[in-house]
Amino acid sequence: MPWPFELQFMQLALVTGLVVGATAPLIGTFLVQRRMSLMGDGVGHVAFAGVAAGFLAGVWPVWTALALAVVAAIVVDRLRSRGTAQGDLALAMIFYGGIAGGVVLIGLAGSLDVNLFAYLFGSILTVGPSEVWVALALGAVIVATVAACGRALFAMAVDEEWARVAGVPVGALNTVLSVLVAVTVVAAMRVVGILLVAALMVVPVATAQLIARSQRGILGWSVVVGMTSVVAGLVAARTWGLAPGGTIVLFAIGTFGLATTAGSVRRLDVWPARAGASPVSRRPRVLNDSHHHW
Repeated sequence: MPWPFELQFMQLALVTGLVVGATAPLIGTFLVQRRMSLMGDGVGHVAFAGVAAGFLAGVWPVWTALALAVVAAIVVDRLRSRGTAQGDLALAMIFYGGIAGGVVLIGLAGSLDVNLFAYLFGSILTVGPSEVWVALALGAVIVATVAACGRALFAMAVDEEWARVAGVPVGALNTVLSVLVAVTVVAAMRVVGILLVAALMVVPVATAQLIARSQRGILGWSVVVGMTSVVAGLVAARTWGLAPGGTIVLFAIGTFGLATTAGSVRRLDVWPARAGASPVSRRPRVLNDSHHHW
């Protein structure tokens, strides 16, 4: 491959990054629609406790992080759906519980060689072949599930009560979505880190909403933005010696800024020509106000 991907470690990083850059926005799309953009962040904090538990138990931290993240995501969804606690309150409990549990477990690990930096902030340049295969497997699970349940997930995300009346298995789909969030967090934690994983799930979706005119378009554009940010971030990291995880997220945020600026300029160009139109006719179309934009 051409520079900067001529070396094996860059090729492994590229494959892993593209998988995460494509799959994280897929799940983030449904979270944004449900106004639960911070769920990935909350689950990530519990994954931190899972990583610490793995170091303490002497097992590969990915599996313990995945197990705890799945449990946390399902618990948050159950609290929200049953009205036991408001969604933001449930997320706050997950935030604090995950961080506190991780700190306690790291303390119990004592003098063990605990390298949390790679999981907190990402270390995509050090991923090995086995981790690449794990990322590919998790990514395949995410893509296959979205392909099979995408329409139903979208209907549930737009209006859960309408979906329930229409016969959509809302309870089962909520569980599926929760598990997918946990899988995405664990797959992405070596790319951008636990502390930044939610950004890669949400920021490309926010950019896509400024560009696309349908739910399918949002999915497509968010994947494009996510993958492009990964490639640009890796190139910049190799060129200037930057931290890859943070650079990837900054490129995603920069793309959002460009899309916002372009949208503002376009509205300034179009609206004066339609000065005679009513305020209602000039209102931009809202994507999430109907059930047929898929």
